[in-house]
Amino acid sequence: MILYNVTIKIDHTAHVDWMWWMKKVHIPEVMGTGCFVEYKFCRILGDDDEHGVTYAIQYFSPDMATFKSYQTNHAPRLQRDLAERYPDKYVAFRTLMEVLN
Repeated sequence: MILYNVTIKIDHTAHVDWMWWMKKVHIPEVMGTGCFVEYKFCRILGDDDEHGVTYAIQYFSPDMATFKSYQTNHAPRLQRDLAERYPDKYVAFRTLMEVLN
């Protein structure tokens, strides 16, 4: 199992709209690619500050080949959608992990 973690700090001014968009649009689109079997949407505790609120969205892919398909065929468009909707309102980084248990 492959865990694709997206950590994002969203500006307070965009937070409410971003939460709606993530739950109603973005996460359903990511899951709709068929490349992930499960996800977790988490708020990182103790990291809120004047610059925003931090979240981790964890997507679980069955294997590396399926994840690479997502990366090639879907990620560029989905990441562009985020950038166009919330310019200068977030910072994000992505981490890829292998689930061992």
